[in-house]
Amino acid sequence: MRGGVIKRMSKSKYLVELLAKSRLIGNKIDIIPVDLRPANEEEAYLIQDDLHRHLFDKKYGEIIGHKIGCTTKVMQEYLGISNPCVGGVYDVNVNYYEGNYKFNKFISPGVECEIAVFLGKDLPPQNHLYNKNSVQEAVSDVMASIEIVDDRWFDYKSIDTLSLISDDFFASGCVLGKKIKLDKIKLPEISGRMLINDELVGTGYGKDIMGDPLEALAWLANFMSKRGKTLKANQFVSLGSIVETKWVNLGDSVHIEIDGLGSAIANFI
Repeated sequence: MRGGVIKRMSKSKYLVELLAKSRLIGNKIDIIPVDLRPANEEEAYLIQDDLHRHLFDKKYGEIIGHKIGCTTKVMQEYLGISNPCVGGVYDVNVNYYEGNYKFNKFISPGVECEIAVFLGKDLPPQNHLYNKNSVQEAVSDVMASIEIVDDRWFDYKSIDTLSLISDDFFASGCVLGKKIKLDKIKLPEISGRMLINDELVGTGYGKDIMGDPLEALAWLANFMSKRGKTLKANQFVSLGSIVETKWVNLGDSVHIEIDGLGSAIANFI
């Protein structure tokens, strides 16, 4: 038992240092040797926890929200992953309404059109499952959101899902739109679109996110509860992209519009 713990700690230390370099000094991440990859989902998230502590110690930033990936069919098909995955979002690249991002601060940035919620109450661990109705009570506001993802790998298509989870599943930042009270919006019914340099590149609907975006929030609350963790008030959760990820170039301007929620803009300069 002790040997297994030491082995996991050694593996985690190696992976954490490897993954952290991509954010701290801009190194692309090479393929991880098979024997050093996370053995299962539990281990992948433990390594992610260790990465968060390491980046905090290195003063990279503070986690102020969460992203859920692969909650829509379009993203599951795009990445070839059939279940949701979660990562932390640091304050370093979070903006409001419009964000100007230095392109060379990323390795290979991309954008997604998302619906995000802001939590007004904690969602703590509990013995019974959360559902979309119970998590709704904790949501104070809903927002349009551009998620900024970063492909920190030499070839992400060759990387196993568990290693992607360890690295926060591409999370890099976001631009959050105006806060709208949830009771004014029927989330499954809203539609959204993303434009790059004024050209329409994708459309989708709230219902594309697990039938109802609040189902994604309930999934995350249950996932965190199982791990003994709390989804905290005054943090946001980006619930998933309703369009396929689009990789951007220097000079691109990204604009999303979601009916009833408004817009957000990200410029890569």
